Amino acid sequence: MTAAITYQNWQQISDTFSFDDETKGARAVLEWAYNNYPDEEIVYASSFGAEAIVLIDLIHQVKPDAHIVFLDTGLHFPETYEVIDKIEARFPTLRIERKQPKVSLDEQAAQYGSALWLRDANQCCNIRKVIPLRETLTAKQAWISGLRREQSPTRANTEFLNKDEKFENIKVCPLIHWTWDEVWDYIKSKDLPYNTLHDQNYPSIGCFPCTKPVGDGGDSRAGRWSGSGKTECGLHTR
Repeated sequence: MTAAITYQNWQQISDTFSFDDETKGARAVLEWAYNNYPDEEIVYASSFGAEAIVLIDLIHQVKPDAHIVFLDTGLHFPETYEVIDKIEARFPTLRIERKQPKVSLDEQAAQYGSALWLRDANQCCNIRKVIPLRETLTAKQAWISGLRREQSPTRANTEFLNKDEKFENIKVCPLIHWTWDEVWDYIKSKDLPYNTLHDQNYPSIGCFPCTKPVGDGGDSRAGRWSGSGKTECGLHTR
């Protein structure tokens, strides 16, 4: 399937998926994606948060040797690396790549000053996440993401298939209709490993300097770049 054909039909294809089954369309979307894109043309960019754990289990059912990339900024919590190790042990056939930026933290500090994330979080995210993902997606026709409509107002209109203007491909979002409670019901029912920071009021987990716990009833993204007005790292914005 060429990019041109995909771009012409992406909305029509997205509209054909039903979300009335037990996975709310997620498995059907994944089956479509892995049946329509060769191995080398599709990748799941995983944060290894709660939604990611659900997706990894579903992906393993559909494509046991799927390629998964984790954007290893060098600034993640120890608990995040621990859950990746557990997932690798649980699903040994999956090909999990830990993608690091070409610019080390020491090199970044030398060029931009120490703790860039405090002074220019957008630049830090660009260096440590956006550019590495762009490098990964250069040869890809599609990538999979764990976005859910319930997560935030900026994600409320996400479709199963989205034309990604930023990376010039198709972004596949199987979990758009899932609620936070449904994510956790699935994890618990399957006894899947997960990031233990979720038990400490961290619904969304990124780099440790820019992630805080969220109070009861708070927006699931409220702990990311708290107080800065920033809500996205840049992977899902134009």
